[in-house]
Amino acid sequence: MARRLAGARGVKVGALLDRESAADMTARAIRVEGRIRCPDPIVTPQADRLVAFHRDVEVRLADGAWRNIERLRETRSFDLWDHDGWLAIDPALAAEPLVVLPHIWEGAADELDEGYRPALERLRAEGRQILAARAVTRMVSAVDRLQVLVRLRRDAAGELRLVPPAGGFVITNLELDEAMRLLGGPHRGRLLAGMGTTALGLLAVLAGLLMLALRLITGA
Repeated sequence: MARRLAGARGVKVGALLDRESAADMTARAIRVEGRIRCPDPIVTPQADRLVAFHRDVEVRLADGAWRNIERLRETRSFDLWDHDGWLAIDPALAAEPLVVLPHIWEGAADELDEGYRPALERLRAEGRQILAARAVTRMVSAVDRLQVLVRLRRDAAGELRLVPPAGGFVITNLELDEAMRLLGGPHRGRLLAGMGTTALGLLAVLAGLLMLALRLITGA
C-alpha cells in the first residue's frame, strides 16, 4: 500500500476536470488531493463530524491470539474538492486500514462497555481465557484534507468518475512522508530496504537487457 501510494502521480482535483489533462491519467492509479465536502456527515456523541469511522475491538486469548469481537464500519459519501471543482468518492470502497493516526485503547476485558458482555461470556463458555482487550478506532473528519489513490473512468455519458483501484481507495489525511512512516510501522526500515532492493533489481534487469541488445546489434 505504501509503495502504491508513494509511486502514484499526485494531482489536484481541478486538474482532472480538464479533459486533455485527464486523458493522460487514465492508464494507472493516481493520487488525488483535495478537501472534503459532505452535507450529511456522521456526528459522534463528542460532536465530531466524520465521513469514515472504523472500529475494531479484539480480545487476547491465552494462546496469544487476538479474537475480533466487533468490526464496525460506518461511512458517508463525499465530494473531494478544491477551488476548481469536485468529484464524488464513496469511502465504503476504501482499502483497509485507513491511513490515519489510529486511536488505540488497551486494558482488561472487563473494562469494555456492557454491550460487549455477551461476546465475552460466549468465549468464556467455550473455555477460553481472556487476558486483555484492545479497541482500535480510525476516523476521517469532514474537515480533513485528503490524498486518495484512485483510478479515473468515464461513464456512459462521458462524465469523469473516481473509481477504486484494485484493493480499494487508499485514503489518508496525512502528508505523504507521514503516511509512509505510518504504513511502514515498527519495521519501516525493512520497507525502505525492500523498496531499495526492488529498485536495484530493476536497474540490474535493465542493464542486462541493454547488454543483450548491444550483443545482438554488434553480433558479438
